Amino acid sequence: MLLAANGFFSQAGLSNWGFRWLHILAGIVWIGLLYYFNLVQVPAFAEFDKVEGGARARNIALDKVARRALWWFRWAAVSTFVTGILIAVTTSDYFKDKNAGFTAISMGMLLGTIMLLNVWGVIWRNQKVVLANAATVVGGGAANPDAPAAGRRAFMASRQNVIFSVSMLFFMVFKTHSPYAADAPGNKAIFWIVGLIVVAILEVNALGFMPWKTAPKKGLNVLYESVQNVLIAAFGLWVIFLIISEVGLTA
Repeated sequence: MLLAANGFFSQAGLSNWGFRWLHILAGIVWIGLLYYFNLVQVPAFAEFDKVEGGARARNIALDKVARRALWWFRWAAVSTFVTGILIAVTTSDYFKDKNAGFTAISMGMLLGTIMLLNVWGVIWRNQKVVLANAATVVGGGAANPDAPAAGRRAFMASRQNVIFSVSMLFFMVFKTHSPYAADAPGNKAIFWIVGLIVVAILEVNALGFMPWKTAPKKGLNVLYESVQNVLIAAFGLWVIFLIISEVGLTA
């Protein structure tokens, strides 16, 4: 009965229902915490240094609150990625139709993969330094001089993930809900060339490989310096993708 043709545990049930439910659930946790860090925690923690005893309170909050939040954050990212792959490999002919919907979901998967790599390769790698420093300082030890630079690298990658997330979510719903996802042949070369160039420039900048490296308020780093800037950049990137989708996926 559990393996009935249209049941939850059938291949169709898991791919179209079960894994999608888990994918959305994990994605809510991942992106929700991403927004919490960038829209709430970073601005709030910046206020700690303006009050007496704020630096110590900030380190305690990093050690006791941010550490737990980062655990859920990084494993929710893995869970989102894994369930997304399970959807793709268990859905019949998932990659068969090379239409606009396939192109869009492919870009969404690329952005999601870059975001996952940022989480584990940049954000968590550097946040471990920040968290260890916070615990040491709270315990009365000397501060690690490398902690501020590590925090800055994690900050830039996290802000870049926010910028990518708006377009990533747009493409994740594009395949199923866009009115022209299935039928429009489009000029996909325009979509991919422009899209990949823009994504590459932003990611290279987030990794600190541009001439201004990680310097605040220099070059494209101005995109990360405030919540307002990062939201403008996120929706600005979405507008770029919307334009090249209209041109490259519907023409």
